[in-house]
Amino acid sequence: MSKKFSINDLDFRNMGAWPQQAKVVFCVILSLLILVVAYFALISSKREELQNLEAKETGLRQEFEKEQGRAVNLEPLKQQLAQMEQVLQQMLRQLPSKTEMPDLIIDISQTALSSGLNNELFQPGAETPREFYAEKPIALRMVGSYHQFGAFVSGVASLPRVVILTMHDINLKPKDPKTGITMRGALELAGTVKTYRYLDDEEMAAQEKAAAEAAKKDNKKNKKGKKKGEAKE
Repeated sequence: MSKKFSINDLDFRNMGAWPQQAKVVFCVILSLLILVVAYFALISSKREELQNLEAKETGLRQEFEKEQGRAVNLEPLKQQLAQMEQVLQQMLRQLPSKTEMPDLIIDISQTALSSGLNNELFQPGAETPREFYAEKPIALRMVGSYHQFGAFVSGVASLPRVVILTMHDINLKPKDPKTGITMRGALELAGTVKTYRYLDDEEMAAQEKAAAEAAKKDNKKNKKGKKKGEAKE
């Protein structure tokens, strides 16, 4: 039968002389201490790393599911885009062509005259090509009554081709400042209107080529700037 021991009876300078029970208790305490230190020194940091990796995995999984949803809807979106482009081309084809533009400008001028307006200025400007169409500005100054301007707008809308006129920097004022704007008084309309036509296949091809060349030049310029920045570093 083993004797009970007291910590006060133990000589820490001569641990070999301790009773067997004291040695076992000391080994157990030492083992627990080593486990606690190992946990905080190794396992705890690994656990934080594991939590970070799990959070990253969750984010990547959500991103994957999002991209997978886009991939599933990609084909219908492509079909929808193709249909929209087809509708856009049909709408653009309703605009005047390059060869019809001179006659159209004459028709607009003649419509103004037939409506009773006095064309004090009707000066077409240079065309500006856009991505799908070209716009042509017309500087004008017209004098007439309220009803004559209404007849002009109605006449333009009745032209065989679809005509789009947008007004820019328009100034409408009475010809005689004393009378003011009245239903029968003479009015002066001055400013710029823009009309539009569609680009034919050759012009579209030229537009795409010019855009590709401009993009190519920008890429070269960006690469040179990047190399210079790296050289300075």
